[in-house]
Amino acid sequence: MKRFILLLASCSLALGTTIRAQDSLAAARDLYASAAYEEALDVLNRLTPAPRTADDARTVDEYKAFCLLALGRTNEAQHAIESLVAEQPAFHPADGDLSPRVRAAFADVRRRMLPTVIQQRYADAKAAFDRKEFAAAAQGFQQVLDLMGDSDIGSAASQPPLADIRTLATGFHDLSVQATPPPPLPAAPTMRAAEPPAEVHAAPAPPTPPRVYSGADATVNPPITLRQELPSFPGQTIIPRQGLIEIVIDENGFVETAVMRQPVTPAYDALALNATKAWRYKPASVNGAPVKYRKVVQITVKAQGRS
Repeated sequence: MKRFILLLASCSLALGTTIRAQDSLAAARDLYASAAYEEALDVLNRLTPAPRTADDARTVDEYKAFCLLALGRTNEAQHAIESLVAEQPAFHPADGDLSPRVRAAFADVRRRMLPTVIQQRYADAKAAFDRKEFAAAAQGFQQVLDLMGDSDIGSAASQPPLADIRTLATGFHDLSVQATPPPPLPAAPTMRAAEPPAEVHAAPAPPTPPRVYSGADATVNPPITLRQELPSFPGQTIIPRQGLIEIVIDENGFVETAVMRQPVTPAYDALALNATKAWRYKPASVNGAPVKYRKVVQITVKAQGRS
């Protein structure tokens, strides 16, 4: 019997009902960070029909474009970016570790689409104004003016037809704000007789522990794997086995904790957990600051056939 081969994928895969739908988005982000672009795209495509929040939908489309660009499928990537820009024209991908090629692809699509999007948003705001929906109209005209200042518009904003739309949007925005009724005044508080203050000697609150992020947090840049090796499987087995290790990576890129969420064998579990002490990462970050990050690593042990 030949020795077994360990295949390591640094992500949490959808294993029946043991992984939640939101965890699949986290898995896709981890797969992309590990350069497993085809696998990340498969996860994202399975997520597409499911109901999601607006932020989740944006993240799915964004990472679809990232994966397609990395795979050289430029036309499909452009369609994904176009869908994203049509829904959220003000969106810019966070720079993070994006390559110049990815940033240029987003900028090219936005430069091409934004003039048309601006004209459509102006028409929608003007229709709201004509219906005397002044609050919605003011918001729409403000969005038009904000998009006019987008860096990807460039000189097109100072040329017809956008220059004329800027003038009209400014005027209609001011009229909409003036016509919007003020919010109702808050109700006057009920007067109550003053009560003597109670003497309370509360214990000081314990310090808040640092937040641990995961792939489900859209604001976090996931960690980048530098070293993540597993020991060889001891002995032989005729049954393929899978395991999951959940680790917390600290702000310095070291593994702070490691827990076997799905065991392989008792002997191998101990070897795998000990190996995590040597794993190293470029730490996750939020707004450039390193943060703790929870990651799930899958272990697959495949048996070879007999010689």
